[in-house]
Amino acid sequence: TLSVLFPTSIFQSVSANRMPSQGAEKPTGCCKWLLPGFLWFSHTCRCLVISEYFAAGLLNPVFSPPTEQQTVVLLPRSPSASKTYFPIPVDHLEEEYRLRSADDGKLFREEYNSLPGGNAHGTYEEANKDENKEKNRYPNILPYDHSRVVLTQLDGNPCSDYVNASYIDGYTEKNKFIAAQGPKEDTVADFWRMIWEQKVSTVVMLTNLKERKEDKCYQYWPDQGCWTYGNVRVAVEDFTVLVDYTIRKFCVQYQASDAAKTPRLITQLHFTSWPDFGVPFSPIGMLKFLKKVKAVNPTFAGPIVVHCSAGVGRTGTFIVIDAMIDMMHAEQKVDVFGFVSKIREQRSQLIQTDMQYSFIYQALLEYYLYGDTELDVSSLEGHLHKLHNTFANGDRVGLEEEFKKLTNMRIMKENMRTGNLPANMKKNRVLQIIPYDFNRVILSMRRGQEFTDYINASFIDGYRQKDYFIATQGPLPHTVEDFWRMVWEWKCHSIVMLTELQEREQDKCCQYWPTEDSVTYGDYTVELKGDTLCETFSLRDLVLTFVPEKQTRVIRHFHFHGWPEIGIPAEGKGMIDIIASVQRQQQQSGNHPIVVHCSAGAGRTGTFIALSNILERVKAEGLLDVFQTVKSLRMQRPHMVQTVEQYDFCYRVVQDFVDIFSDYANFK
Repeated sequence: TLSVLFPTSIFQSVSANRMPSQGAEKPTGCCKWLLPGFLWFSHTCRCLVISEYFAAGLLNPVFSPPTEQQTVVLLPRSPSASKTYFPIPVDHLEEEYRLRSADDGKLFREEYNSLPGGNAHGTYEEANKDENKEKNRYPNILPYDHSRVVLTQLDGNPCSDYVNASYIDGYTEKNKFIAAQGPKEDTVADFWRMIWEQKVSTVVMLTNLKERKEDKCYQYWPDQGCWTYGNVRVAVEDFTVLVDYTIRKFCVQYQASDAAKTPRLITQLHFTSWPDFGVPFSPIGMLKFLKKVKAVNPTFAGPIVVHCSAGVGRTGTFIVIDAMIDMMHAEQKVDVFGFVSKIREQRSQLIQTDMQYSFIYQALLEYYLYGDTELDVSSLEGHLHKLHNTFANGDRVGLEEEFKKLTNMRIMKENMRTGNLPANMKKNRVLQIIPYDFNRVILSMRRGQEFTDYINASFIDGYRQKDYFIATQGPLPHTVEDFWRMVWEWKCHSIVMLTELQEREQDKCCQYWPTEDSVTYGDYTVELKGDTLCETFSLRDLVLTFVPEKQTRVIRHFHFHGWPEIGIPAEGKGMIDIIASVQRQQQQSGNHPIVVHCSAGAGRTGTFIALSNILERVKAEGLLDVFQTVKSLRMQRPHMVQTVEQYDFCYRVVQDFVDIFSDYANFK
């Protein structure tokens, strides 16, 4: 039988065929998701939608004969060779991005489809030799002969010089990168030999080892200790796990027959936040990752090895963003089309989908609009001084300008459908603050009761862990049971409360714990075991019992009292103390999500989470980025860090933290 593939862009107007990244269930039976952007249908498919599209003449299938080896699906091309795309001056970038994104990215698709597929005169003779065919992960993604990385031959074997990898130029630097496939089990030794021979110091990995149960890359490093691959001995020195990427340091030594060579330090940066389908939701993580890659790669080093699974899609995306940021600085313009056309002469098919192509533009626009807002702690005082001083020509204070950029961010109302359903509206305390569908906290649906999976709460990423926080509103009288159901179902051990029950004679939060003894809410009983008043917060030990199964869990309740009814806390020490206490509790209880709430779950809640993430980074790296931290929170829940005073407070608390622990050596 023949498989039939369709680009899913043609289905995006039909809600029944949303891609999984947009929340649809995976199709089963006659059709299934095969790759990002493609649906597969067997010849027996009877889907009504499909036949309608056929009838309308909207489908142009790509027929792919069955093969033993998995191949990378390449989009059907209809290049309009006459079309020329000129470089874009950076001050036109926003407008150009808007135009290309309109009509479901129609112009992005057109531009992408106009790219040349590769080098018209390029040959793949070495890659196609019988002895080398098995070394290729995908039979249709091969390095050209003229730009392939050539290894030294072993024992006079002419085919031992082959590895599926190509030299790729940077913006001005020849052979700045090596684009490689993810190693297979039988090519790991070649991969490490390439790293050694090319004097590589930095390896960029853009895939996970497995995705959707498919092997994408063989694990070519030991988890601990050391391992020898061919003649190369690899020992793990250190690793750091962050929310978007992991950094691993290896001590690598080539063991020649005569003597072992001097060992070298190799840094692998492994980006783990690329979703199974499509592209990252926001380019912020990728830009942070790219900055880190630039920072760790020494000036004297050989090429940077970049690989995903095939070494063309994500790999190309990363290389193009790097080059175009360099071009932006040098020429105040970007030429994505021209650069992709150029590097496809060195390795065909770099950038695999129009989604990846538009993501490049999205990342460049993000970088142009917001730049690099990262600070070293030692420069914080000077930066604050600059932010608080009004400029001579009477412009607004720098801090307000910085905060205004955040408030200009669009709130994605179209992504709040669940919270806006009539049955759920009454569960929201403030109508403007509703969780986005893509990261809302989902409760188990009660049998026969529709809409019982909703609570006004959002998962928020921490510094090291995804979904480390749950940002929620103060419970309403009729949502207290849902609140405890959420705490139970998501195995939470810490609750942080940042409001009083009443402020300025208004109800801000329903009391959801007993003043003494115990109280029952539906299936959950809460018992007070201890109540201690610390300097700025109360510490309550609560025992939560799930009555139907008689199971219990100890919950620690941190109730911050230092936040006045209007404005912000007078000083940052209380906030630093409560964050430290919560962290200690988390380490003891297993790092499950921390529930954080104020009244609406946005202003003070956002400030607390922002500060937790910022201080964690200051301690680990001696760096902070208040702007991007808050921006990232606002992409996960609307109105996080609500006022310019709260935003300023984030900076001031970091300054207090630095003053308390003023030995900068602690941060390095």
